Amino acid sequence: MASDRARANGRDGRDGRDGRDGRDGRGVRVGAKAEAGPLVPATARGEATRRRILDAAEEVFGELGYYEAGVSEITRRAGVAQGTFYIYFHTKREIFEQLIFDLGERLRAASSAAIVGVEDRLEAERRGFAAFFAFVAEHRLLYRIVRDAAMVAPEAAYAYYSRISQGYQRGLRAAMEAGQLAPADPEALSYALIGIGHFIALRWLIWPQEGVAPAPDTLPEGVFDAVLDFITRGLVATQ
Repeated sequence: MASDRARANGRDGRDGRDGRDGRDGRGVRVGAKAEAGPLVPATARGEATRRRILDAAEEVFGELGYYEAGVSEITRRAGVAQGTFYIYFHTKREIFEQLIFDLGERLRAASSAAIVGVEDRLEAERRGFAAFFAFVAEHRLLYRIVRDAAMVAPEAAYAYYSRISQGYQRGLRAAMEAGQLAPADPEALSYALIGIGHFIALRWLIWPQEGVAPAPDTLPEGVFDAVLDFITRGLVATQ
C-alpha cells in the first residue's frame, strides 16, 4: 500500500514511477514529456495494442483501485512487454486519465447510437437509458474507476460527467424548443437524469443482491418502467 505521503505527492506507489512530475521507467521527466500530449498510435496494429492495454487497465484499476494497480500487472494482462506500455502512455497516471476519457467516450457513443433517428424525446430517453444500463452491465468496474478518479484525477472525473451532461443538454434543449418537454434549465435536468441513471444502475447492477449471483445483466422486471414513468411525468410538457 502506498504511503499517505507518497499519495499526497502524486506518486503511483507501484513500479517505482511517478504519477505526474517524477521520472518514468526510461528516466524521462514525466511532467515535461506529458506537455507534448498523449501518444497516438500511427498504425492499426498500434491502435489494437493500445486498445488491449486500455482494456487490461480497466480490469486492473477496477479490481485493485488506482493506488494498488501497477503497470506491470496491466502489461501482464494485456500480454505485452512492459516497455511496450511506454510507447503508448507516459505514466500510470496518464493511462488512468485516458481510460476515464475512453470509457466516457464509449458510453456516449453507445447512448447516441441508441437514439439515432428518434425524434420523440421521451422515446429517446427510454432508449438512451436502456443503452446506459446495458453499458454498465458490460463495464461493471466503471463505477470504482470513476470514484477513484474523483480523488486521484478530479479534473478527469469532472470532464467525464461534464461531457455526458453537455450532450444531454443539447437534446433536452431541442425537445423544449419543439414543445415536447416543459421549459426548464437543461443543465439542471441533465444532471438530475444522470443521477437517476447512476443510482439505479448502482442499486441493481453493481451492488451485491441477496440471492443473486452473479449480478444480473438487466434491471429487475418493473424497475425500468417505473423509472421511465417517473421521468415522463417530470419532463412532459403540460397542456
